[in-house]
Amino acid sequence: MRIFDLYLILFLAILFFGVIPIAGAFISRYKWRVFRHYFDDLRLKPFLDYPNKEQTNNTYRFLGYFESADSTKLWIKNEKLTMPILLEGSQLYILPISKEGELFEDFDPQKESPKRIKWEKIALLAEGAKVFVGGEIIKYEGRSIFATTEKHPLLVIFYDENDRTLTTRIIRAGRHKNEYWNIITPYSFMVGFFCLFIVAIYFLSRPVFRFTAITAFIAFFIPFFPLFPPGVIFTIFFRRLWHKARLFRAYRDILRLPLKYMPLDKWVTRLPDGKRYGAVYYKTLPEEKNEIPFLIPEKKGKGKYGYYVFGIISEEREEKIENLAFNEGEMPRKPDDPFAPFGAVLGNPEIKAQNYVIKAYILEAIACILLFIGMVINIFIVIKMVIEFFI
Repeated sequence: MRIFDLYLILFLAILFFGVIPIAGAFISRYKWRVFRHYFDDLRLKPFLDYPNKEQTNNTYRFLGYFESADSTKLWIKNEKLTMPILLEGSQLYILPISKEGELFEDFDPQKESPKRIKWEKIALLAEGAKVFVGGEIIKYEGRSIFATTEKHPLLVIFYDENDRTLTTRIIRAGRHKNEYWNIITPYSFMVGFFCLFIVAIYFLSRPVFRFTAITAFIAFFIPFFPLFPPGVIFTIFFRRLWHKARLFRAYRDILRLPLKYMPLDKWVTRLPDGKRYGAVYYKTLPEEKNEIPFLIPEKKGKGKYGYYVFGIISEEREEKIENLAFNEGEMPRKPDDPFAPFGAVLGNPEIKAQNYVIKAYILEAIACILLFIGMVINIFIVIKMVIEFFI
């Protein structure tokens, strides 16, 4: 077997079964990150109502119900007004129903991830389905309408949950289902299989290069090696660690939701509806306030780190908590704005978010190492069996 032939087989296997699918994984992760960040920006915009309906070229958000649709437009309504949506160029998603609500111990991106749909299929939706719309208002055919513009693509999300859970669900589930298996992977596999098959067939008819043909056939099955025992044990641990890392990234994003409202080095701000919003620090949560939810699942501590409770703060306390709400007293209230998080965090949320990022990177690194070890073990076993059988 010539060394060049081995390098060629390794190059083809690494390129089509490794480099290209992994590049697609980064692209997939980037697209979902852009989706989450864009929604995170839109939830800070003011709600559209009658006073600002005619103020075109401004960005708004709107919650309503699906009323009707035709080939170019969608109509949604709420208690105050009915708004048309220009479908061309819009980003349309359906958010699957979740059984776990706003708080969660775990989640399955395979089931919860928003699904992109084509606007031609909008008419198949049931009348009365809930709709979130975020984007610019423009003048079209003499009336105000939501539409995609050069700077602001229109985001439309259909859902069937409580309005207050919408933000948490999109931020936690709006991410890749399986980075490795993305839109590029099947095509890369097909090209890789074809190239390795051609190499194997080319050398198979030449006895002196029989081992080269066998090596090409072995490389042909490399994508399936993680599923064969004994390496599959490492694959199981890889999947669990990778899933946990994804969960930590979701925790990070959720912890940063209330911080997105805050100016730099401030813990209080004004919501788009004018209400005072911020965090109040408590060494321990009062027993009578057990109804305060946690933004992420946490066990109640003994006051070592204290609790930051986010919500509406009364105007009377405004001057006392300009930088940080270290004054215990009246508990923050649930905001009227369903996009503003309401709940407690054990410890500083920004520090916790950074720690979750570190944990996610560590788990992903360990997971990749375990997957690599499992594949090496399986490849070694297969090569040894081939040598014993053919040589």
